[in-house]
Amino acid sequence: MDAQRRVEADPQFRHDVLAGLSAPIRAIPARWLYDRRGSELFEAITRLPEYYPTVTETGLLERHCAEAILLAGKGRIVVEFGSGSSAKTPILLRAAEPAAYVPIDISGEFLHESARELGAEFPGLDILPVEADFMAPIALPSNLPDAPMLGFFPGSTIGNLVPATAVDLLRRIKTALGPGACLLIGMDRVKPVEILLAAYDDPDGITAEFNLNLLRRINRELGGDIEVEAFRHRAVWNDALSRIEMHLEARKNVRFSVDGSSFEMAAGETLHTENSHKYGRRGAHLLLQAGGWVPLGEWTDPQDLFALILALAEAPRFAP
Repeated sequence: MDAQRRVEADPQFRHDVLAGLSAPIRAIPARWLYDRRGSELFEAITRLPEYYPTVTETGLLERHCAEAILLAGKGRIVVEFGSGSSAKTPILLRAAEPAAYVPIDISGEFLHESARELGAEFPGLDILPVEADFMAPIALPSNLPDAPMLGFFPGSTIGNLVPATAVDLLRRIKTALGPGACLLIGMDRVKPVEILLAAYDDPDGITAEFNLNLLRRINRELGGDIEVEAFRHRAVWNDALSRIEMHLEARKNVRFSVDGSSFEMAAGETLHTENSHKYGRRGAHLLLQAGGWVPLGEWTDPQDLFALILALAEAPRFAP
């Protein structure tokens, strides 16, 4: 059974785990947190009172989506990156009256369940789910109607990426969506550290379970024998890099194997599993512009916890 699971494991997952565990600073890309169980746990996190991003962004969409669509125009093809449960998507779809909806997510089972639920809510809408890692080259369905695109990238997922990688992804999204595309993106703001730490290390331990689930996934899919109980969840604020970091810290000296390779970690050593960068207004706009997007409109809540930004794909130009 273990051998069968190793054969069936995503080759990129295997590569990233083995490379990340072997690196001088151990780290695994955050996208691998989202298997079926991880996606369910993240949805539970979004309902926690301490986790402000989801409720704040949902409120912004409810209040300002119509204004954003007035700027972008109705009838576009909505392409959502990292759709997850698509909980916020109906707000946008009702306002946008899209020609089609393309959700993209790495968690296939979760993706298709969400697509079926949205299909029941919007029976006249063409919904074309794409199971893919949007960090790789993005291939959209070939049978899309002839209409301009509206990218939807909520949840401040862009904050999971270091700025250089975020710029690369924004450029990749621009290429995939084509000329005249718009992008509606959520970006988290810098705020007091106590608010951030509460959001990423909740007292109920759901975020901890979400983080530790990565080790369970490694054991299940890559034939690992990691003692999950030997690790604990840590969330820390890195002020120099303006980000919350999630780590898995070894409680004691540990030895384990993954896919036939052996590893050791000393007590106190960590495996870096996620970043969540926070941006001020100027930094957010600069990031978008570096990725080829021109901000058209921006909306934030009274406490300036979170921002919703609509941007237009910048047309090619000969010179600066």
